[in-house]
Amino acid sequence: MSSPVRRDVIRVDLSAETVERERVPAAWRRDFLGGKGLGARYLYEELDAGTDPLGPDNRLALLLGPLSGYLPGESRYAAVTKSPLTGTFLDSYSGGSFADALAGALPEAFGLLIQGAADHPLTLTVADGTATLSDASDLWGADTAAVDDALDGSVACIGPAGENQVAYATIASDGGDHHAGRGGAGAVMGAKRLKAVAVSGDPPDQSADLAALRDRYDDAYRDDDTGRWQAAGETVESVDFANEVGVLSTRGWQGGSFEDAGDIGVEAVREAATGRENADDAVPGGFRVDTDDGETVPRGGGLMSLGAGLGIDDFDDVARLGARCDRLGMDVISAGNAVAWAMRTDESSLSFGDADAAADLLNAIAARSSDLGDALADGVDAADTADDEGVPTVKSMELPAYDPRGAAGMALAYATSDRGGCHRRARPVEQEAFERDAWTTADRVTTVIGAQNARAVLWSLVVDDFAGETMWEDLGVEWLRAVGLEYDRETLATLGERVWTLVRLFNVREGFDRADDSLPDVFETPMPDGPAEGRAIDRDAFDAMLDGYYLARGWSTDGIPTRRTVDRLGLSEVVDDETPLDDDDAPPEPAGGVDRNRRRDRPDR
Repeated sequence: MSSPVRRDVIRVDLSAETVERERVPAAWRRDFLGGKGLGARYLYEELDAGTDPLGPDNRLALLLGPLSGYLPGESRYAAVTKSPLTGTFLDSYSGGSFADALAGALPEAFGLLIQGAADHPLTLTVADGTATLSDASDLWGADTAAVDDALDGSVACIGPAGENQVAYATIASDGGDHHAGRGGAGAVMGAKRLKAVAVSGDPPDQSADLAALRDRYDDAYRDDDTGRWQAAGETVESVDFANEVGVLSTRGWQGGSFEDAGDIGVEAVREAATGRENADDAVPGGFRVDTDDGETVPRGGGLMSLGAGLGIDDFDDVARLGARCDRLGMDVISAGNAVAWAMRTDESSLSFGDADAAADLLNAIAARSSDLGDALADGVDAADTADDEGVPTVKSMELPAYDPRGAAGMALAYATSDRGGCHRRARPVEQEAFERDAWTTADRVTTVIGAQNARAVLWSLVVDDFAGETMWEDLGVEWLRAVGLEYDRETLATLGERVWTLVRLFNVREGFDRADDSLPDVFETPMPDGPAEGRAIDRDAFDAMLDGYYLARGWSTDGIPTRRTVDRLGLSEVVDDETPLDDDDAPPEPAGGVDRNRRRDRPDR
């Protein structure tokens, strides 16, 4: 049995309350695959520079890839939009049941392209290749778990934070267990008055050949370093790792180690867990934990930002704060940083270690129900009108808890991340932290670019970040050929660079340049404690590293892609007249693909 070929998108206009199916141009499918790549192509084509992320002209795409429903690991979907937090291109990914249901309900479509804004709350229902809109006024105000209970099928929805357009609101699925988290896709959904997308569909049937291929990759992943790591501790092990090497942001970035890390790390989670997600799979998912706010699945980023970041050493309290964010529909990393900022700047009423005060402030942020909550709902940068208090951001996105002073390659990864301060595009810390003195500028540049390009490919396929480790060698060539799509590894490596560069062109058109690829001054202050004590980011060394990155990318010293690079990547017919390009004709160094020697840059830890 042959597999359906994805060729279409379902365009939903919420202003007109219409739904239409349209064909994706063949060249777009070939050159951008799906997911991140296809989302970038649509956003660049359809958004004008300066489009209000919370206005009706912004797009919100919920996208699959050409292999969705077949790949090893947990199925995922991409939420692509212009970020209300950063003003940049935004792609965020979520696992769980929603992606499988979407793949089954739309076997010949890449997903949903949503535009406009309704004048009253709506639910979008997808089944049997079609989509319909219905009134959702009775769900407005409900949290993510309540919405999931109220609707049939698999649900992706917003909570109160999305309704109130908190700039880091999430799109939640599985009752809040999974989130398209960073950058505020949930706020865009709230501005469009789209409360939920409910999908009914079984994962697509696999041919015998595809099933055998998946079994082989599942076996390979089970034996892979990352597979063994995930089976043992999943992302919650991040707390222990970051503390061990001295890069665990503590008490609002005032330290690099947390004396009580063991109380909120992997052993504490194992002791409290009632089970695992996908417990019957060869490699299970996250740990399930009961809290007073309901069941939650703690992730490493939440434990770091809501635990060590807030000086809270009681695991039950940290899990409760995570569950609160899950149900409000709010990114745990940005939310934790926002509360930490308040604790640093207003310690007379808020203090580190006070979990109850943190919970109250999270509620106030989601509801915009106090002056402080309203200010922090727009992000730390928007709230910080006084002196720099040391809670860092890049492109207005609050940083995850890996402190780059302990691994300078992370400084480059944060600064050049396309959606703002993000650790998922590249994470050299996992090797550099153990080899600090041996790493050179060239090592850091090569590792960061290799990871960014590879993930641009794999996120265009919309691969599970973890199981996708088994596809880094050929970037998915074997899988694509299994469904009749002919690519070789070199072509896919170029595709990854093309996607990354198109996103850069989108951001450049929005006014971003070298000045935005910078780090907060706080990182020039030496680390006060822990294994990385005394280390700091040297500004001259960082600038040299950024120069090397731009040269390898084929961008100008201001971070603007050159015409030569645009031509080489087949983007000359894509770029519009509003996008600045650099005319420097000097040939760049090749940007490279995956550095196989530094492949252990594990996602999502």
